[in-house]
Amino acid sequence: MNTKKKVLSLGEFLKVHRLGEGLSQVDLAAELGISKQRLCDLEHNRGNVSIKFCKSLAKKLKLPPEWIVKLALEHQLKEENIDLNVG
Repeated sequence: MNTKKKVLSLGEFLKVHRLGEGLSQVDLAAELGISKQRLCDLEHNRGNVSIKFCKSLAKKLKLPPEWIVKLALEHQLKEENIDLNVG
């Protein structure tokens, strides 16, 4: 039995959030102050993001920065096959 939990990535969160709000990539990108291409890259987990960038996203989404940073860091650790949970 596989007991590993599914780690939600920042990209997956952004896409689910966008769709839940009924927004296009263009609309959400404008709200976040980034390009549509940058949002598309984020949603597809292309590239890493800095903690500073995560804090900026969290502020614009009116979410705790720790939550967004945690999503980004845990996904990056998983991509590098490092078994470490960010608490």
